[in-house]
Amino acid sequence: MKEADTGRGAGIDGAALGALQRRTQRVLVASQILGGLGTATGIALAAVLAKKVSGDEALSGLASTASVAGTAVLSMPLAALMNARGRRAGLVLAYVVGALGAALTVLAAAAGNFPLLLVGLAGFGAASSANLQARYAAADLAAPERRARAISTVVWATTIGAVLGPNIAAPAGRSVAGLGIPAESGPFVWAAGVFLLAAALVHLTLRPDPLLTARTLAPAEERTREARSLRAGLAAVSASPRARLALVTVAVSHTAMVSVMSMTPVDLEHHGAGIELIGLVISGHIAGMYAFSPVMGRLADRYGRLSVIGLAVALLACAALLAGTAGGSHAQSAAGLFVLGLGWSAGLVAGSALLTDSVPGAARAAAQGLSDLTTSLSAGIGGATAGLVVATASYAWLNLAAACLLLPLAAFALFTSRARPS
Repeated sequence: MKEADTGRGAGIDGAALGALQRRTQRVLVASQILGGLGTATGIALAAVLAKKVSGDEALSGLASTASVAGTAVLSMPLAALMNARGRRAGLVLAYVVGALGAALTVLAAAAGNFPLLLVGLAGFGAASSANLQARYAAADLAAPERRARAISTVVWATTIGAVLGPNIAAPAGRSVAGLGIPAESGPFVWAAGVFLLAAALVHLTLRPDPLLTARTLAPAEERTREARSLRAGLAAVSASPRARLALVTVAVSHTAMVSVMSMTPVDLEHHGAGIELIGLVISGHIAGMYAFSPVMGRLADRYGRLSVIGLAVALLACAALLAGTAGGSHAQSAAGLFVLGLGWSAGLVAGSALLTDSVPGAARAAAQGLSDLTTSLSAGIGGATAGLVVATASYAWLNLAAACLLLPLAAFALFTSRARPS
């Protein structure tokens, strides 16, 4: 590994380290804008595209499941690659796989092949692994008392692309008119190009690598390959109640959010909403997810991770109540989705910071990969179940089920808050 990539021998002092952290954060912010744009542009109509290709509403939830499954499948290989070669290599790989998946989704839509569509959406979901891991890359060089804010700044950057994405879904659809492919696949054409731009940006500018640099500053005993193994990451999470709470928080918050969000476009369509209104509601939801993350980061750094986890539970429960009782009220649905995004933001930022705090530095990348794997698998199950619940019961019952997921999380957080820190 080149010295320029690792930071070895650089003799980094406090001022230089701060400058490097700020530079790293700027690169990650730019890549998140692109990654958020590509992901949100495609995901806005994924369920609608799946319904059109399959011809079965009950299968529409599999669009979200396939995308989340792609994130899950790549999580641990991505963590292993980052352990060996740093954040840059892993982020580039995730964006490239996402671009290939988006292209395959377009081909499957043109052919009317639903199984192939799910494969493409799984590849498309791999780009979400990059968006998820970028938040941890922001924390690699951050001081402990500023980790939540570092994470939240990168999460916030996704706002720009993620809010814009659903609103350009319609123009993206019109851009493929005359090409013999469904208009709903147009956003995936655009997403493929955006992901490739993000990959190029990270490859060229994320130097030196933040994870490799952080390791050179760690105590010598933490630099062994054994301490960085995936098994060490699992052991580190198992040994710390707070790390386990962090993992559960991120997984439950994401599962509740994905389950409700993925079926909201279908519910809105049932109540007469057009593609533009659906895009607007999803944009508001994504604004809630990302735009207020710096607030969540400051709260988590000032008042503690556990307090913000409690806030996440309260916001997610309120969102389920609003969305589940909206009926045909588009305004109430939009409000519920916005609050759902706020709850997700609180859970993600506080949980991610707590996980980083609670495991040894050498095992962090592996523990973070394990968290993303758990999160993606549980959200994949939630997304698949969501379509079945809506088809056999109702959207209101889906929200009730999402609210029930919060009860064990609330109990775990309360128990952990009363125990001594590990």
